[in-house]
Amino acid sequence: MNKSKLFKLGLLYDVIGMASLLLPVVGPLLDILWAPFAAKKMGEMYSGREGKIASVIVFIEELLPITDFVPTFTLMWLYTFVWKNDTSKITPINVKSRK
Repeated sequence: MNKSKLFKLGLLYDVIGMASLLLPVVGPLLDILWAPFAAKKMGEMYSGREGKIASVIVFIEELLPITDFVPTFTLMWLYTFVWKNDTSKITPINVKSRK
């Protein structure tokens, strides 16, 4: 999955997760159903150790009260594609010096 599609899907899942804030009585009950689904989707979207950690974080975040405003999917996308220092993606540049 390309990073643009991951970003859009993550935004959608964040909005769905935040929507329960608008439903005072039913919202917390929906969070109980949404938490395992969100954790599963996070694991599918981001593989490896980081994806597993993010799955646990989104699961806990969705179950805890008053944390629905945290955009966990968007934060994971930012971590993966903006903040993470992955030197394997850096292409070395050969510079020839004149002496």
